[in-house]
Amino acid sequence: MTEKKTPKAGQNRRKSRELVLKGLYSQILSETDLRETLRNLAEDEDYARADVEYFKGLLEGVVAERAALEARIAPLLDRALNELSPVEHAILCLSGYELIHDVSIPYRVAINEGVELAKRFGGTDGFKFVNGVLDKLAAEVRPDEVKQGGIGRGKS
Repeated sequence: MTEKKTPKAGQNRRKSRELVLKGLYSQILSETDLRETLRNLAEDEDYARADVEYFKGLLEGVVAERAALEARIAPLLDRALNELSPVEHAILCLSGYELIHDVSIPYRVAINEGVELAKRFGGTDGFKFVNGVLDKLAAEVRPDEVKQGGIGRGKS
């Protein structure tokens, strides 16, 4: 008899973030509604490996706060928001949401997860851009944590 291994929570959350990224990407491109996005993602092969509760909460939160997140992120960009690739746009909203609304996640983890998503799904150097924007956002929304953690180049 073989034991079934249960994935670690971090792996579940990483899969959850990947699914949220897919959903946001879809919404940015085709403006699907939340119900349709959730229905489509429930058919994704990674859905069973994700932390479904975390995924749904994160997607619902980002979708509900997207306009406010975009307003918060836009001044930190070196270009207009509509000039971002849909992948970078979605990652910045997702990671920005975690930085602003979930202080249980250390800021370095939120940034690192965004960078990893950009490395996996984004353009060649998109992860550098994402890292820079999230560093700036973290300094604004979690100044005490950033001071204690010594945010800086290459440390996230």
